[in-house]
Amino acid sequence: MQGQIPRALAERIVCDENILTGKPVIKGTRLAVEFIIDLLANGWSEAEILENYPHIVQEDIRACLRYASAVPHT
Repeated sequence: MQGQIPRALAERIVCDENILTGKPVIKGTRLAVEFIIDLLANGWSEAEILENYPHIVQEDIRACLRYASAVPHT
């Protein structure tokens, strides 16, 4: 659910209406969770993501995966 971040992920994933119209993003970035999930779904490795987006860390990617599995999709 957009806007509701599980407590365990709140230090890495945020929703802010002023950033990407409130989509969940990696904290301190404009990288949407769905963007990172799409990269992984299209065959990118964690190493490739980290190389291309050096301002994030592995824990950010893992938080995106946990968010995608924890939040109900409609």
